[in-house]
Amino acid sequence: MNNTVMDLEILDRQSEEIKSFFCTMNEVLGYVEEVVKNNKPHLNGEKFLGNKDVCRLLHLSPRTLQEYRDKGIIAFIKLKGKILYRQSDVVKMLSDNFFPVIE
Repeated sequence: MNNTVMDLEILDRQSEEIKSFFCTMNEVLGYVEEVVKNNKPHLNGEKFLGNKDVCRLLHLSPRTLQEYRDKGIIAFIKLKGKILYRQSDVVKMLSDNFFPVIE
């Protein structure tokens, strides 16, 4: 028999190479899941945020965010009951309400 055939090692679930491979694949899967969870699709270069995103970003309760909408403090889009916010509108609202420290 040929020496190369005799030197072959059978890899199974207990092999360090296989364990390392699956560990790496789990890390990659975790990274991909995180990217998918945190990235919102863009439309014409604009990023849209949902209620939870804006509440988390501004540290607001859903009720306070609703008050901001009702009082016209924050711009929003309502599409078939779904409320969306342009990220640029949220940034503009913050800029418009910025008061620098007076020294």
